Amino acid sequence: METKKRVYVGLLVGSMFMVALLAIVTWYLLQNRDIILSKILLISIISILGAIFIILGIGIMAIIIMIIRSKSIPSLDSITRIANDILFPITLIIGRIAGISKESILRSYIAVNNNLVKSKKLVLAGNQVMILLPHCLQDSDCPHKITMDINNCKHCGKCCISDLIELGEKYHAAIKVATGGTLARKFIEECKPRGVVAVACERDLSMGIQDSGYLPVLGVLNCRPNGPCVNTNVELDKVEQALLTMCKGG
Repeated sequence: METKKRVYVGLLVGSMFMVALLAIVTWYLLQNRDIILSKILLISIISILGAIFIILGIGIMAIIIMIIRSKSIPSLDSITRIANDILFPITLIIGRIAGISKESILRSYIAVNNNLVKSKKLVLAGNQVMILLPHCLQDSDCPHKITMDINNCKHCGKCCISDLIELGEKYHAAIKVATGGTLARKFIEECKPRGVVAVACERDLSMGIQDSGYLPVLGVLNCRPNGPCVNTNVELDKVEQALLTMCKGG
């Protein structure tokens, strides 16, 4: 397992033990209560927390096994999704306490997500895949805005949009440019892809992956030589590799 994946997986395990610690503290605070109602409440709380702990434990173990084996476990997809959804906010808190930067955690989360998507060995037709791009890839001085229609691009070569359009045409994939999460969700609802290759920064990618539900999303981090959200770039070979993963199982 690559180091950057270990960051998020390690924080997932830590989050699970935080749930267990909460159960122990609850037990400690209430164990000497003699009222029957309190005992019933105590048993109920411990049972619920115990069930959550078991589900999260199974989910985390499934994630680790799928990463190591590079093979999906379809019967556990729902549990891994639940574990990720519940523990993701806790991992950010634990990471902050441990002195791990939020950006590092988000990168690790994206790497884990990409590995889990790859483990599914998807074989989709190109027209079932959407390439979702941030508008900051376009040259900021360009007068031809492409947010609603990427075909407005004049292929001048000042930014990477022209190359990405050619890549989309090569694989027959739909390609959209979004200004934010709301527009991205709108494009997904309209096109109904079975897989998405998304380019964005750590924050936007992690939020998009969280919002996507069971839709497979492969995240490709953009390059920010001029700072965030202006004249960014992306490595075309990484986008193409993500497309190959979606269309030919990697």
